[in-house]
Order: sequence, then structure tokens, then C-alpha cells
Amino acid sequence: MIKQAVIMAGGLGSRFGNRTKAMPKGFIEIDGLAMVERSVQKLIAAGIEEIIIGTGHCSEFYDELAKKYPIIKTVRNDNYENTSSMGTLEVCAPFVKESAFLLESDLLYDSIGLFVLQNEERDNVILASGKTNSHDEVYLEVDDKGILCGVSKDKSKIKNLAGELVGISKVTKSFLNKMVSFYDKTRAQNAKIDYESVFCQIAQDSNEGEPIYVRKIEYYAWTEIDDEAMLERANKEVYPRIQENESLRSVRREVLLNPGPSTTTDSVKYAQVVADICPRELEFGNLMEEVATGLTEVCADPKDYITVMFGCSGTGADEAMVSSCVPPDGKLLVVDNGSYGARIAKIASVYGIDMDVFKSSTYEPIDLAALEKQMQSKKYTTFAIVYHETTTGLLNPLEKICPMAKKYGMTTICDIVSAYGGMPIDLGSLGIDFATSTSNKHIGGMAGVGFVVCRKSELIKQKDWPMRNYYLNIYDQYKYFLETKQTRFTPPVQTFYALRQAIIETKVETVEKRFERFTACWKILVKGLKEIGLKMLVKEEFQSHFITAILIPETPKYNFNELHDYARSFGFTIYPGKLGNIDTFRIANMGDIRPEEMTHFICVLRDYMHSIGVC
Repeated sequence: MIKQAVIMAGGLGSRFGNRTKAMPKGFIEIDGLAMVERSVQKLIAAGIEEIIIGTGHCSEFYDELAKKYPIIKTVRNDNYENTSSMGTLEVCAPFVKESAFLLESDLLYDSIGLFVLQNEERDNVILASGKTNSHDEVYLEVDDKGILCGVSKDKSKIKNLAGELVGISKVTKSFLNKMVSFYDKTRAQNAKIDYESVFCQIAQDSNEGEPIYVRKIEYYAWTEIDDEAMLERANKEVYPRIQENESLRSVRREVLLNPGPSTTTDSVKYAQVVADICPRELEFGNLMEEVATGLTEVCADPKDYITVMFGCSGTGADEAMVSSCVPPDGKLLVVDNGSYGARIAKIASVYGIDMDVFKSSTYEPIDLAALEKQMQSKKYTTFAIVYHETTTGLLNPLEKICPMAKKYGMTTICDIVSAYGGMPIDLGSLGIDFATSTSNKHIGGMAGVGFVVCRKSELIKQKDWPMRNYYLNIYDQYKYFLETKQTRFTPPVQTFYALRQAIIETKVETVEKRFERFTACWKILVKGLKEIGLKMLVKEEFQSHFITAILIPETPKYNFNELHDYARSFGFTIYPGKLGNIDTFRIANMGDIRPEEMTHFICVLRDYMHSIGVC
């Protein structure tokens, strides 16, 4: 799996004349987006975790781009005017850890090329195309073993034509090191040598023993853009082909306004399309370890917390937490102010755990004084609460409640399933010891992985406790994974690949920006509801911005199933309420939902309500 990419972007772009005097060539726009930013987006969608951009001319443009995409690292080639692409690649090489994609900054290309290279079994591969008629072709020659042996702009010098150089390759760290070593040794006479020429030198050096192959896509849609004529050709001929090709691979858009599973990006969906692998392989164990660390980083400091994962739903994670985290002789206090608090209490009762339940309103804030009085009344070892009550959208003030529980010596176990990844959370600051969530809510993955983020010092206390649950025992799962990098039982393999991609996309967007996006959607929803004349169950100031419970209109003409089917005909899925004594339906702001889509939904909702005389 390729996790890093290097974009060589140090050149002057002099063939564009005045256009690139004060701007790098990579920032020339196609359809309103800079070439290099389009490439960055495609690399992220292909599962790249870090993009190293070698800069030179007008490097500040790339530094600004790195602020927008936190996974970008810029490295400046201070000698860019006297070197070529190899000089820029040299300054980037120390930051490459394993195999990496190498790309030029002035490319417009179909993302299928990245998929092809990602799935190539051979270690070092150059992407090539068939005839392009670009009038700036670089031809590649291979020997009888398919190994690169020649690179030239003069086609007459090529004996065994393998295709035209695209400018996208994948190489191992060792191959890259050999390239840098060659460049260092020959710098005096080769200061302006291009990286593709060094490819050829390394591939054909019998002492190096590391070949690089050519993978040709005959009708590949791509172009390099070096001057105005190439830009015109890109806009008129190449970009429309790329648009069509990529649109054919896009998945029909369904916007899930239900509270999970949530709408996912196409890149998360496609991340599941990988070669079959036995989950006992070290490669997959490393991936799960990477995922666990990524999940922890979303809400806690990995120095103090660790994530334990199971193949299950969010409720499975809750069951793991409740059955594992209450001491054998412990007593549990559960806050029930909605269906999910009630579910925690139900789980505890199934295991026969000594427990009291603090009942509170499903749509009004918890009486903190009454809750503290309850905490004082008996000696509780463990306190359980839901952060965001998905039944209604009520957000409980854990920043006040959990420190209060800690004051009375309790271990805090919290369901943060529908808050995790959607808003900034710091478990340490909140005073939360164990917190559950799932792969299919705000984090944006597919359903199938439930997890518990655990304070290490509290988790270790469970070492000698008798197990109430076998499959879902947290400490046993933790200990086994620590020793083997495996889960005790078969994990949902493809779901983990999707979750890895979802974590990458969360890091790129950032949780803070994601919350801003959800809030923008929520504001559109609230404004629309008021205009239509519908009332919300929870007061605005107590809402999470993630779930909005809406009271059904007071007319016999209303029918949820009819509203559901009407919304579905426009690509929106909605969900009924879950309160037994109050009739509601719910609208969620979760996953890959955009403000313009919420605006469209309000129009659909207004049309239905108008049809039954509500507005």
C-alpha cells in the first residue's frame, strides 16, 4: 500500500511567459481549480496519508496550500534555478519512508492511473500511455525483460517503444536512495538532469540490481501542461475525457439524513476494493494498528489512551464497555435521558450488574444538582452517560458532569457514538475514561467496526477481573492485539480499509471544519423548519447540530411513510422518531453532507408539507 506521494514543483514554468512570473505553473487552473490542488485531491482519494511537495519558484503558494491540506509537507529546493526535477526530488527524498508515488506538478490526469499503480505487484513502475499527439512527448524504451532502458524526446532513438511518459510513477525507498546517490556522484556534470533519466540509469546499472518497469495504459486520458497551446488542448480535449471517465466510476448519490450509517464519499467506498488478504498477515495487522492510532487521535492523546476495536456495531461497543469496565463488586450509576441511555441500563441489567438509573427528561437539560445529589447518596464505582442522545439531538454537558463524577471517585464510561468525529472532543479534558463509537457515524466509514477509546491506566486495572463477556471483553482484546497485532476473531477486513480512508479524510478536513460544515447544514435546517412552521423537540441552545427531532404536524394528512418515500425520490433518506410518547421524525447532519444538499432537502420538505396544508 502506497501511503506517501512526492510532487516535484520547483520549476520556473518559463514557457508560460508572464503567466508564471509570479505564480508556480502548478497553480494554473483548469475548470476553476489549480492543477496541483486537483492532483492533491486525487492523491487523498487514493489513500495517500502524506504529500511531500518539492518547491522552488514562488514556493509561498505551496506553503499556503499546505495550510488548507494538513497532510502536505513542503520542502524547498533553494537551488531550483540551477537544477531540474532531480534536484527537487533530492531535497524531498529524506522525508520518504517507504514506497511512494512520484508526480510532476503540471499534470492533468485521470485518477485511474493511481489505482493502476497502487495495484501493481512490481515495486518500481512508471506509468505510460499510448500516442497523445501532445507535441512534447517523452518516449520510453524497455529491454526484452520489460525494464526501462531508454528515455528520449527523439522517437528515432527508441528501439522498443513502451509508451509515452506520463509523469506518475511509484518507487521504493531503496530505489529513491539509489537515485539520490547517483545524482550526488554525478552532480558536477548532471546538475540539470531530469528524474526520468536517472530512472533509466539505476534500472540499467547491473550493480544496483533494482529494475523499474513500464505500465502502459493505451488510451489513458492525461496531459502535461507546459505552455498556452498545451493549456488550450487540455481544456478542449483532455479535461472533458477525464470528466467523462471519472463520472462513469462515480456512485449514485444518496444523502442519508438518518442518524447512521451516514453518507460516505466515493473514495471511502472504493477503498474497500483491494486485493484479498488474510487478516492474520502482518501487513493487515499494521493497518489495524494504524487505524487504532488514528481513531485515538481524533479524541484523545495516544500517550494516555488506546483504542480497542471489535467487529460490531456501536451497541456492540457499548456492551463491551459496560460488561468490561464495571468491577466485579462495583456499582454503576447510569443517566437515562433517551433511548441510548436506556440501552446502556438494559445492557447492565442483562449482565446482572448492580446499578441505579438516574432518569431525566429526553428533551430538557439534566438537573445537575439532582444528579450530584444522586452521586453523593451511594458509593458508585462507575458512571455511565451518553454524550449526544441520538434519539432527540440533546447534547449532555459532559464537561460539567464527568468531572463531577470523578470528584466522587467514579470511573467514567461514555457513549460518544454520535458525537465522536463530528465535534472537537478531548477525553482527557472532559474526564472520560472509556468512550465508545463506531465506524459509520461522523468518522465517515462503513458500518462494521465498533471501538472503545480507553484510558490506559484504567484499562490495566481490568487485568485480573473475571470476564463477563468473552467476545467483547476489552482487556482480552487489548492484550491479544498488543502481543500479536491481531484481533482475537476475524475482523471485517474491507471495512477496515474504508475506515483507514475515512480517517485520512477526517484529518484533511479536520474535526473543527467538519463541525462547522454540520453547523452550517443545521442552521439551514432550523431556518427552513421555522419558515415551514414545524416545531423542534429540543430547544436550539441545547441541540447538538447533529440530530434534530421534529414534532410531526398536527394534521391527519401527515404520514411518515409518504414523507419518507417522497424524500427518497429526490435522493434523501429520513428516519422516524424513537420516543414512545412523543411523535417525531429526525433529520441528521452526519457524514458527507453538504449545505447545498440541506437547502435542496428543505425545498423537498416544504413541498410535501405544502401538499398536506401545513404551509
